[in-house]
Amino acid sequence: MSTTKKGIGLIDTDIHERVSYKDLLPYLEQPWRRYITDCNWTQEKHMPYTQPAVAGVDRADARVPDGRPAGSDLGFMQEQLLDECGHEYGILTGALDPSPSSMHGWYEMATALASAYNDWQIENWLEKDPRLYGSVHIAAQDPKAAVREIERVGDHPKMVQILLPIDDILWGDPFYHPIYEAAEKHQLMIGMHHNEPPVHFGKWPRYFIEWHTLIPTAHMNQVTNMIFSGVFEKFNNLKLMMIEGGFTYAPFLMRKMDQQYKDLRHEVPWVKRMPSDIVREHLCFTTQPLEELRQWELMQMLEQMGSDEIIAFSTDYPHWDYDSPERALPPRLDEELKRNIFSENARRFYPKLR
Repeated sequence: MSTTKKGIGLIDTDIHERVSYKDLLPYLEQPWRRYITDCNWTQEKHMPYTQPAVAGVDRADARVPDGRPAGSDLGFMQEQLLDECGHEYGILTGALDPSPSSMHGWYEMATALASAYNDWQIENWLEKDPRLYGSVHIAAQDPKAAVREIERVGDHPKMVQILLPIDDILWGDPFYHPIYEAAEKHQLMIGMHHNEPPVHFGKWPRYFIEWHTLIPTAHMNQVTNMIFSGVFEKFNNLKLMMIEGGFTYAPFLMRKMDQQYKDLRHEVPWVKRMPSDIVREHLCFTTQPLEELRQWELMQMLEQMGSDEIIAFSTDYPHWDYDSPERALPPRLDEELKRNIFSENARRFYPKLR
């Protein structure tokens, strides 16, 4: 088992490998390839801000020495992240912006892009480093097509979850239940990662600092919707990883959902358990972006959550707000707690890592 410099095994639940449409061309059939090469089709990034860092959204030192974007070269990522930090495993969450599931039209193209991405990820990353595991990309706007893609690649031994974007879709809607049925069938978890635009918390606020501060509110929307829509009552083996929203909002949300459930459970009779119990059984939260917590603050939050087994470490490499495993957590945590956060919680969450 690989270990960090402090001797703790590390499973990183959020690593962004970078891809361009040019990278996907060999994996796209016609006519989809022609739309990019001949018709100049592109899905433009539409965030209205520049990130307040010298290299934009990425760490400046994560840019590949030959000038290529951060996260685009496996060898450099191995050197700077996997080897340097002592990763046992890393979960790739991608950087095709926007996600195929965020395309508001032309679902056939979204489906083709998702399939190409999966093939590119498997060939260029998962099969070249035994430490790396992947996320199945789908075009969820068309659940039938999404299920076909899950059936196609879901049994790959290094695919551990289906990745869904957090933007203007609430994923508890029964329309998406065929995706969760396929996920259970192939022992895949659901990973949710915020995307743009973050419609459910007011579209774009005036400043980047507002948007970045409010990311957890979009995660709260999804958790609440998934639980009260009865997803985890219907799919008992399904689990949900909330990625890149931190976890410090979870104690408040668990208590608030419990209080509302006591008052309003008649509206959702299909929900048979307290929401906080559902969270503890079916959800996990990645650590990044982790506030500078003192040890007593972290321990208090864990006590309020009622579990130290629903938090999994993540670096968010190669982004500008990357969390180092050497510095993100308070320094004098109990060894068992460190093992849980750094590796064992993720190992319990993802069956294919056991």
